Amino acid sequence: MTASPRRSRDVPLLVERARAGDARSVARLITLVESGDPLLPEIAAALAPHSGRAQVIGLTGAPGVGKSTTTNELVRALRIRNYRVGVLAVDPSSPFSGGAILGDRVRMQDHATDPGVYIRSMSSRGHLGGLAAATPAAVRVLEGAGCDVVLVETVGVGQAEVEVASLADTTLVLLAPGMGDAIQAVKAGILEVADVFVVNKADRDGVDATVRDIQGMIALGERGPGEWRPRVVRTVAARGEGIDDLVAAIEKHRGWLVEHGELRRRREARAAAEIEAIALGALRDRLGSLRSGTSLAALAARVADGATDPYAAAAELLDQLDRSAGR
Repeated sequence: MTASPRRSRDVPLLVERARAGDARSVARLITLVESGDPLLPEIAAALAPHSGRAQVIGLTGAPGVGKSTTTNELVRALRIRNYRVGVLAVDPSSPFSGGAILGDRVRMQDHATDPGVYIRSMSSRGHLGGLAAATPAAVRVLEGAGCDVVLVETVGVGQAEVEVASLADTTLVLLAPGMGDAIQAVKAGILEVADVFVVNKADRDGVDATVRDIQGMIALGERGPGEWRPRVVRTVAARGEGIDDLVAAIEKHRGWLVEHGELRRRREARAAAEIEAIALGALRDRLGSLRSGTSLAALAARVADGATDPYAAAAELLDQLDRSAGR
């Protein structure tokens, strides 16, 4: 990607440069998104005509299963197919300093000079579910910048990383033999969100048992006629083995999504979740203005004294919000 002039806050110019392949403009847009800059609505409006065209692939799984290595090899395979690829790698942030190592760009140095690849590490900043709060908006930036495929790699904290499924068109769940009971790894919600199971490090002992366990769990799931049955793919990402099979499984799932109208349904659900999150954020800001005043404190005192109950107080607070909005 080309170099850009000094940092700019001219949104139309930033979007124009990002679409022309300027990596610094893409980085600037994502930074504005992450920081919750007041320009965010203008950025979203400028990107809207260019959004919704990229295939979004989520990768999740426990630490140590090889998510970053698999992502690296997926990028390589997609570039061979001449796709323009964006990567959002979400790293855990320290509960003490709030900082993060952001080490995935170090692991993906193979693609650092490729103008068809953009890699961005993001700190989770304490956000639960394996993603950062700004990840959906960052995906829109990469879509707007012309990426054909956006790979979203989650933090990797265990069984509860299901939020990625609400963001991705196709969700990959990575496991590895020798890292504990495969059933334990997939039973708590992960089974339901996986479109493709990737058994990485398949050169290790126990891979056959891990694959059988996953296939057994899939067989127990209730699926109607025409519903997608998750694929199980073996890979040794460190050697690039099985990656072509993984890409084939992803492409097969995308074909099913399009054929059954599921791609549209997922994207509408994604948009609804993003709208709701923005609306709730605005509501929290308005509540914060009441919190800094006397309204909330007065209501809290009345509840503490037994003069009213929390539900009545909440209803009164909402009435105050309506009046402040001129309703």
